[in-house]
Amino acid sequence: MLYHLYELNQAALSPARAAADAYRLLFRNPLNPAAYTTLGRSAAAALELFERTTRRYRKPAWDIQETEVSGRKVAVHERTLLTKPFCNLVYFEREVSARRRRNDPKLLVVAPMAGHFSTLLRGTVRDLLPHHEVYVTEWQDARFVPRADGPFDLDDYIDYIVEFIRVFGGNVHVMGVCQPTVPVFAAVALMEAMGDPAVPRSMILMAGPIDSRQSPTAVNEFAEARTLAWFRRNVITQVPWPYPGVMRNVYPGFLQLSGFMGMNFDRHVTAHRDLFHNLIRGDGDSADKHREFYDEFLAVMDLSADYYLQTIETVFLEHKLPKGRMVHRNYLVDPSKIQRVALMTVEGEKDDISGIGQTYAAQILCKKLPDTMREHHLQPGVGHYGVFNGSRFRAEIAPKIRNFVGSHQRRRGVLARAFGRSA
Repeated sequence: MLYHLYELNQAALSPARAAADAYRLLFRNPLNPAAYTTLGRSAAAALELFERTTRRYRKPAWDIQETEVSGRKVAVHERTLLTKPFCNLVYFEREVSARRRRNDPKLLVVAPMAGHFSTLLRGTVRDLLPHHEVYVTEWQDARFVPRADGPFDLDDYIDYIVEFIRVFGGNVHVMGVCQPTVPVFAAVALMEAMGDPAVPRSMILMAGPIDSRQSPTAVNEFAEARTLAWFRRNVITQVPWPYPGVMRNVYPGFLQLSGFMGMNFDRHVTAHRDLFHNLIRGDGDSADKHREFYDEFLAVMDLSADYYLQTIETVFLEHKLPKGRMVHRNYLVDPSKIQRVALMTVEGEKDDISGIGQTYAAQILCKKLPDTMREHHLQPGVGHYGVFNGSRFRAEIAPKIRNFVGSHQRRRGVLARAFGRSA
């Protein structure tokens, strides 16, 4: 019923939103004398704020058209290599001539499935492209996945990651950003336990809740203060008609967005107030930066209820992975089996989502991994988003990832001889 009420509200606001956008264009028309007055600019600014705050934001485009390889600009083409009901494997192919082609490491970036679209990592991908062949998991909005395609839970998520890793036959490095650190870590541990020759050369885990008991944040405390039944009762609803996923149980995006906004409500109010004043002053650059950020931030997707509830239970309520009790389809997830895959963990000093020590816990759980195959980096002065995006990521974290990946790119042959296995 909650989802239906939300859709009814959106439909009711549509005429007002359309009218606001039309009058905004009128007040900004250079042929309109009012466009040059404070009153006219104020009216246009107010109408834009109304339209933006009532709009439903759709999935943004990746909009990555070029990168720089060996000092030269090259085109980038977005290709879908593998299609699954809940995820596509996307390859950002760099248009490099045969003469300039390099054997850059392949990097599979597992994007978060935590409310925002995978395009949240647009900046991450851009900063990795000059030195890597980049592949990304592009998660699908559950309200557009028909029920006929079946359920999707944390076990399915891990299966997807294993399948994507196997595409590369062992010649890949995998990076989990935030939420997927747990399923990536579990997938690699399971592959190692099976002696799978397609295990990745290395994995990079960034700002994720491997052990959410360490330095608990407000997010962790919120989850632990409630039962699984509370989450099922209060945040799970069904997709309404006419979406393809009608009747699928989901954690809807609009509820997630209310939580995101509530965490830093004062900051978001201030940002929109600043947009209003910047529009009146004619500060187009500042207004464009606001639009770019919020076009991404306000675009949210529905999550499968099975996946969401299983993640809450496994990661935040029962802490099954660090306690050695996480099971995937009746197989114990044992991180001590990881011996061939190098591990890098990255955390942010000011991370208010995944506290210090939560990602580093993976280093402790990999008991048999040689010290030469480990690396940990704590980035000073950055919060959660800054761990994988922005100037600090570009200037300090990305080079460390590049060096780590490079140092383990050719290590597999040595390990194969050491363990007597094919690589």
